[in-house]
Amino acid sequence: MSAAAAFLVLVVKDDDESIASARSVVGGIDDLVKDLRIRANSGLFTCNVGISHRIWESLTGKPLPSELRPFREVRGAQHIAVATAGDLLYHIRAESMDLVIEFEKLLLEAFGDSVTAVDDVAGFRYFDGRDLLEFVDGTANPDGLDLPAATIVGDEDPDHAGGSYVVVQKYLHDLPAWRAQKVEAQEAIIGRTKFDNVELPDATEGQKSHKTLCTIQDAEGEHDILRDNMPFAVPGLGQYGTYFIGYSRHLWVIEKMIERMFIGDPAPLHDRILDFSKAVAGVTFFAPSRKFLSNLAD
Repeated sequence: MSAAAAFLVLVVKDDDESIASARSVVGGIDDLVKDLRIRANSGLFTCNVGISHRIWESLTGKPLPSELRPFREVRGAQHIAVATAGDLLYHIRAESMDLVIEFEKLLLEAFGDSVTAVDDVAGFRYFDGRDLLEFVDGTANPDGLDLPAATIVGDEDPDHAGGSYVVVQKYLHDLPAWRAQKVEAQEAIIGRTKFDNVELPDATEGQKSHKTLCTIQDAEGEHDILRDNMPFAVPGLGQYGTYFIGYSRHLWVIEKMIERMFIGDPAPLHDRILDFSKAVAGVTFFAPSRKFLSNLAD
């Protein structure tokens, strides 16, 4: 997890001039990243670009990735995973927020009036990688050789090999209600101990923990995703939240996680974290390889 991050979601205007301008900016991502990386003085600076189903063919001129589709609203008995607008995602990570802000400034200047920003969330590292519910986030992420196998499209879709499906959701937390729960109740909801992040046994009956509902298994085994979630906050407005971002080789894996959270397994036993965290945004993208993006500029 980086010390600072931003999640910038843009909608591209539908006229030909705006689409051509957006194509040029998206294709020039490498040059802009290099310019900022030099100024980062060897510190971390990266940016991934996601493209939505709605804009994919007009922007790229290429066939859709095999699983790319709009975010599917999930309506449970008590909670809704909402679908919201978004054509382009810029997931920016750095060791300090000044680089993030400078990059966004230059990026939006390049886009001009061809796009409209519909969300721009600044994330930060919270102590030892915890969310604002005070639990360590991203513990189940794959690593080593398991990481590319779980997140990078391969020979199953050769035209888009090297890319990844990306789903984002913005959650707002009811911290007073959460803090009113005993630690043992919080741990049962999350599925891990709060202090030392030890995994708890799966519940054998009743509502399952967040950890269990987000574990996707089938005949091929367990399917992992890469989470790079970040906390965000505007204390003066009483806003505290988590920006979820998941990268996966197969979109259906993340979709299944969200379905299990909001509908339950079995229904209607939803993920109890939703009683304290409300989803207010949801968009699906495909993040192509750098080579794919640079070819757009040509």
